[in-house]
Amino acid sequence: MAGELTIYGINGPVVTIAGKTDLAMMETVYIGKARLIGEVISISGERTTIQCYENTTGVCPGEPVERTGMPMSATLAPGLLTGMYDGIGRPLKRLEAVSGHYIAPGIDVPGVDTDKKWDVNVLLHEGDRVSGGEIYAECDETAVIRHRMIIPQGVSGTITFAAPDGAYTVTEPILRVWGDEGEEVTLTMMQRWPIRRPRPVKKRLPITEPLLTGQRVIDTMFPIAKGGAAAIPGGFGTGKTMLQHQLAKWSDADIIVYVGCGERGNEMTQVLEEFADLHDPRTGRSMLERTILIANTSNMPVAAREASIYTGVTYAEYYRDMGYHVAVMADSTSRWAEALREISGRLEEMPAEEGYPAYLPSRLSAFYERAAFVETFHGDRASVSIIGAVSPQGNDFSEPVTQNTKRFIRCFWALEKALAYARHYPAVNWTNSYSEYTLELSDWFRSNIAHDFPAMRTRIAGLLQEENGLMEIVKLIGSDLLAEDQKLVLETARVIRVGFLQQDAMNETDSCVPTRKQYLMMKYILLLHERAKSLAAKQIPVSQIKEQGVFELLIKAKYSIPNDDLTKFDELWQTITDRLDELEKKYDIR
Repeated sequence: MAGELTIYGINGPVVTIAGKTDLAMMETVYIGKARLIGEVISISGERTTIQCYENTTGVCPGEPVERTGMPMSATLAPGLLTGMYDGIGRPLKRLEAVSGHYIAPGIDVPGVDTDKKWDVNVLLHEGDRVSGGEIYAECDETAVIRHRMIIPQGVSGTITFAAPDGAYTVTEPILRVWGDEGEEVTLTMMQRWPIRRPRPVKKRLPITEPLLTGQRVIDTMFPIAKGGAAAIPGGFGTGKTMLQHQLAKWSDADIIVYVGCGERGNEMTQVLEEFADLHDPRTGRSMLERTILIANTSNMPVAAREASIYTGVTYAEYYRDMGYHVAVMADSTSRWAEALREISGRLEEMPAEEGYPAYLPSRLSAFYERAAFVETFHGDRASVSIIGAVSPQGNDFSEPVTQNTKRFIRCFWALEKALAYARHYPAVNWTNSYSEYTLELSDWFRSNIAHDFPAMRTRIAGLLQEENGLMEIVKLIGSDLLAEDQKLVLETARVIRVGFLQQDAMNETDSCVPTRKQYLMMKYILLLHERAKSLAAKQIPVSQIKEQGVFELLIKAKYSIPNDDLTKFDELWQTITDRLDELEKKYDIR
């Protein structure tokens, strides 16, 4: 049958076959003489429609279409970490070795190195019973990640052969299992999984642990949970990519999957260079040793861009099933949605709002719902957290991608141009942002940081809200006519904004801040506010309190106090107390 299939029509990445075929929905095919990779997306009695993941320039009607009998799948095996892949999981370094700097059409190379040998420790023995999801072998994939080989789903039975410990390639047999259905299955270290189908888990667990990032505005004000989903919306120049870089570098996830989806080539080059040079603070080694990079830049085929986020989250689920906490950074889902819109237009589908297809919400849901905190089949607690950047045109958060994304995420970090242009980074607007994980994570913060951490966070947010209301009055009558306690609120809010929420990614001390230090910064800001409030009640002007320099001392604490010596906060508070005591004595004498 494969030889009888021929191309009837071509419209950019959309290829059609006339007449009835025996192709299946979502089946992978090879298109034309160049054997371009494609996927069946529509079938009717009159025609079959295929989306091509490569440039169709030069392909002609009448050329053959070859079926594979498999859905679009990701290759899963040791060797994925440190790798750089295109949107459909082809390794870019091996593509370069075959075709040079520009990817030639029709190149289909293995997703992992099939010649490299791995020192494998086989955990099971002949005669053991196994079922899908169990760990049967291990090897050191990098110096920091232990790769665990998993029995594929649907395989269960008795082991008839188990290889001894030793060095093997990913294609050599490790186990043979006599299945319960009377067939022998040979297991290697390599398996393939359909990228659009979530990998099964034993149980989804309630969210109880935060994904700590070292970024104060996130960890303290708008935390994300392990297994949670978050969006970073913002216009051009607001710092979406840089914030995702910070989260990828400093979050306490075990493994990072970074998906550059339709971004500029120079940004992806920067990511590749930074991750290669960055020393992982957790291990002291290269950050790449626990990172997978997927690069699908804006000049690459749009169909591959549409597939890239599913490829990324499939890699993440694979490592989650080994028992790891994985964070997926998708930059940006707006470019992904634009690819969806372009393909939909070429398919002549009825457009919905702003030309996006009517199924945009369901596709977004299918992506973000794959974030989960789970119990794996072998009993580990693991997670996939998804953080997607959104690039609304004109910074308009009411556009369809942003609005539909908000339906499926519970953490919204809204970036603001005015803050970015004022060099306030991260430019997260504390009024428009929110996190629905705050309540669920409160018990963790009480138990692991301090019992009053949630209460302090609420008080800090309240002061910022008060400032927001007072600024409306200041715009009308100026700040001089405000009451002293209102002036104090403005001054304390300034300390919170500049000394706490603003963070310097280029400063060694301030780039990543432990949660305990974040707590102490909050604590002493609020202590100063209460002490200054008591002085203001004794008719001491806030201007006189400011002249003591105590507010500036707290602002500078993020730089002056090392992250590994938090006892210096006591010394700082003693200095502040001494200065305020001297001021109070002066007014008592009067």
